[in-house]
Amino acid sequence: MHKLKINNFLNRIIPGNSLDILRDIPDESIDLIFADPPYNLQISNKLTRPNNSLVKGVSEEWDKFDSFDDYDKFTIQWLTQAKRILKSDGTIWVIGSYHNIFRIGSKLQDLGFWLLNDIIWIKSNPMPNFRGRRFTNAHETLIWSSKNKNNKSYNFNYDAMKSLNDDIQMRSDWILPICRGSERIKINGEKAHSTQKPEALLSRVILASSKVGDIVLDPFSGSGTTASVAKKLDRKFIGIEKDLNYVMVSKQRINSISSYDSEALILTESKKSKPRIPFGQIIERGLLKPGAILFDNKKKYFAKIRADGSLITVPPNKSISGSIHKVGASVLGSSSCNGWDFWHYYNNKKIVPLDFFREKLRKEKNK
Repeated sequence: MHKLKINNFLNRIIPGNSLDILRDIPDESIDLIFADPPYNLQISNKLTRPNNSLVKGVSEEWDKFDSFDDYDKFTIQWLTQAKRILKSDGTIWVIGSYHNIFRIGSKLQDLGFWLLNDIIWIKSNPMPNFRGRRFTNAHETLIWSSKNKNNKSYNFNYDAMKSLNDDIQMRSDWILPICRGSERIKINGEKAHSTQKPEALLSRVILASSKVGDIVLDPFSGSGTTASVAKKLDRKFIGIEKDLNYVMVSKQRINSISSYDSEALILTESKKSKPRIPFGQIIERGLLKPGAILFDNKKKYFAKIRADGSLITVPPNKSISGSIHKVGASVLGSSSCNGWDFWHYYNNKKIVPLDFFREKLRKEKNK
């Protein structure tokens, strides 16, 4: 069967069964998939509060399967298509509750996906357990996977996530509130979708694992949160949703928003992605000269630059020689040291770290 070109799908919420539509998407055309599949909650009775008022939970037909076996077959079918359409360096996120996430994780591994992380979304304002017979369900689990074990070039904006977390490495436990307030879409005072995800959650997922212009697909689009956030972050989106009411809600929602400006979407750049500049090049270019004295920011340690780009400490420090990193680590009595940040120099009467000169050469290379 001849498949349509990817442009036929872009920036649309496509009505229909995800299994049917996924088959028409071209091979290796998607950068990122976020999937929030049916939970298969197996709810047989209505949920009530202690005062006998009805709890508005998940009772829609899309969440009902005849058996675990049927749910597993459904999972294998859509995950198989997801793997086919992912680019070689693409990744997939799947979110679920304890009812389904473990079954999905097993199928991901069976199909050859390589699990990168499981993220625990801790809900800061969870719905209480009204019957008092179980712990309150205060989290959901996200599984992040690359297409296969050999995919080493998948996109992860580590430094952007660190910046988002006050320059501290982001952990795998995310404390975020459930969808509430003005963000919760309602029709005639009732929730438009029973499991609408907060935009903060999708924003973190998309910022972490995609770039501006990437294609983000959600095969169970629901109220359109993935598509809405993707549009704001200037990613192309594809949503698939079989409930026509949700399709209408999504389209209205997406049409009401616009992308952030391009400058606002520039992410904190990873140092690993920048051109490597050996310290020796700083010497060769004459930005610093052999014999110049470097010092730490407290002026406790001093070292002289040698012609080959190595350093040697000067009295009263004990004589130590080696790279900017090795000498820095030695005087600190540490196993490692970033010499670019540790050692400083006077530049036009201002004290600057060595990284000042490295960035100057990088800018020249980028011209």
